[in-house]
Amino acid sequence: MHEFIADDPPARGRRQLSLASRRLQPCRPLPLALAIGLIGLAHAANAAEEATLAPVTVKAAAEQPDGYRASKTRVGKVVQDPHDVPQAITTVTRSLIEEQEANSLREALRNVSGLTFNAAEGGRSGDNMNLRGFYTFGDLYLDGIRDTAQYNREVFNTEQVDVLRGAAAMLFGRGQAGGVINQVSKTPMLYGINKVGVGVGTDGFREVRGDLNQRVGETMAVRMNFMNRDEGSSRSNPYTGTEPEIHRMGFAPSFSIGLGTNHEVTVSHLWTKTQDRADYGIPFVNAKPNQAMAKAGAYYGVDGNFDDSETNISTLNYLFKISPDTQWRTVLRAANYKRAYWAVAGQGTLTANSTQQQAKTRQFETDNYVLQSDFNTAFTLFGMRNELVTGVEYLKEDSIRWALRNLGTTTNPVYKEGVFTTAPANTYQGDTYSAYVQDTVEFVPDWRFTAGVRRDFMSSDYIIVAGGVGRSQSGDFGENSYRAGLSWQPTAAEHYYAGWSDSFSPTADLYQLSGSQYPAERSQVYEIGAKWLLFDGNLAFRTALYHAVKNWERNTDLESTASILTKKRQSDGIEFELAGRLTDRWEVFSGLSWIDAEILKASPSAPNDSTVGKFPRNTPKLTANLWTTYDLGWGFKVGGGFEYKSKRTGFSPTGTYNNPNTVPSYVRWDAMVAYEQPKYTVKFNIQNLFDKVYYDALYDNGGFTVPGQSRRYILSTDYKF
Repeated sequence: MHEFIADDPPARGRRQLSLASRRLQPCRPLPLALAIGLIGLAHAANAAEEATLAPVTVKAAAEQPDGYRASKTRVGKVVQDPHDVPQAITTVTRSLIEEQEANSLREALRNVSGLTFNAAEGGRSGDNMNLRGFYTFGDLYLDGIRDTAQYNREVFNTEQVDVLRGAAAMLFGRGQAGGVINQVSKTPMLYGINKVGVGVGTDGFREVRGDLNQRVGETMAVRMNFMNRDEGSSRSNPYTGTEPEIHRMGFAPSFSIGLGTNHEVTVSHLWTKTQDRADYGIPFVNAKPNQAMAKAGAYYGVDGNFDDSETNISTLNYLFKISPDTQWRTVLRAANYKRAYWAVAGQGTLTANSTQQQAKTRQFETDNYVLQSDFNTAFTLFGMRNELVTGVEYLKEDSIRWALRNLGTTTNPVYKEGVFTTAPANTYQGDTYSAYVQDTVEFVPDWRFTAGVRRDFMSSDYIIVAGGVGRSQSGDFGENSYRAGLSWQPTAAEHYYAGWSDSFSPTADLYQLSGSQYPAERSQVYEIGAKWLLFDGNLAFRTALYHAVKNWERNTDLESTASILTKKRQSDGIEFELAGRLTDRWEVFSGLSWIDAEILKASPSAPNDSTVGKFPRNTPKLTANLWTTYDLGWGFKVGGGFEYKSKRTGFSPTGTYNNPNTVPSYVRWDAMVAYEQPKYTVKFNIQNLFDKVYYDALYDNGGFTVPGQSRRYILSTDYKF
């Protein structure tokens, strides 16, 4: 057992990180020098204190580090083993992320079955996924706090990614029926882990990364993660030679005091900056992707395109361990998100004179402020053990969004950051107050019943621009959400459960006022499942069967002010997942999801909608994934796996489901070989081993689809000290 247990899961594997970059320029030395300087000061302070402080014993090696099976999560509001949560959870661990050379949240989520990627629906460029057939752009969280701004998330400062499937509004507030995607940040520890690394690869891939942790006192530690990454592409514009590009950098310092005591305080900051040239894909021809353009690697973008962003998130976390069974945790966060982009949609015919006619532009700035306080305790009442969780939350959101002004001509437009149209800006201001309580009662041995309720009240004001005219509107709501579950754990290795949960998403959500005449979205999810721990707990296997119904589904297009997608739809499915060690040398992470979904009722504004009775958009019937590694001995490890998605459909250009646009099924294979030593690791990855042409993201409102990563080779090395 660990003598010191951090608030979030402790670092067990190794994860890659990175520092700073600009368009194909060398890595900037300042953040790296700063990190090295701070670590040097930390070493000096540590050496000075060792003369007077008693030694601190940390029993961190008493158990084997987590590989692919996570042993801790806080996604249920308390620290617990995912095996004990009466709801389906998929956890992508740091070990899995590192071995696959998955550098972004998007790449890490390829390990989650039942998940697909959307391509910039309605201007929601950035991380945008479907889970169990439902949108998740309102269900992204960072350490349990809402993080729904439009940007591309990196994983250099991520300990693990927890995906809580099913409605989760009782735990997290307003959201969808598919589930919650929560990133868990790395935090300082009293035992040192220091690692720096570099990676180089084809198509202009290069990366510098680091994870530096140092104890600076008896109960204090500092940790710094940094990254700098550049990526090119095998695709290019045949007339200009322009390629999609990624240039990203990040720096994440954190400091903790009181580790291992009853009062733990952690202060952290996350800074990321991107300077990309976005890829909006290729068009459909006769309801199919333009295969000739995909094979030729055609790209619609031009040199002037840009996608620039800067994210700053500051967090103060205080954990008060009142007793072994009672904790009080309070988090204060301030976040600022800035982004501006000009991209060219992959639509129409690509010619020398038409490459800029499908311009997509936007600039926005969002400020979020959060105060969240959770209290949990365990006690016995009437001979029954109770586990009580309660909390309150205040969320302030302030967002403004502009349209960029064309400085060129109609056929050759030019857009610049900070140069806006004369139309009013779209603005949103919202205040949300929330409170919840949940109790789990073991009413007879091995049987537990969970019940919870949450109340959210939101007050919001808008300026919505339509036709160049701004309209002031406001929206207020108060909604309850519920959660209930029954668990039977006859042994420590078995867990059988049945659960029900619901969620809601109001009219006034995600900085839009879509469908103002309709009630809030409501979703009901019913789930039964089983979880087993095999091979002395080294291997976890779970399965879940669910039924989800969603009413009054909102339009995902931020440009719309009135319409909704459907009045009622449902999704039924079954999932299987395997994670952990089959032997001391053989690890596996695998998932399979089968979904049967149907649109039941059309929008009242379109009663004759052709979507009724059809499969929802961007929802494959079958998805599967596998990643496995084997330790050959003498330091050598080999691994590989695949990602499979069956065909998916979107709307046709006429906005109907008559002959809808369809992307075919695909299988993508990856492979890895590594040489691992106590002080260093050398790793060689091949992504898309067979160079399969496949379609990764779908713009389901019509238009275009984005081809996936072509075959890429990456050679990386990490040094540990």
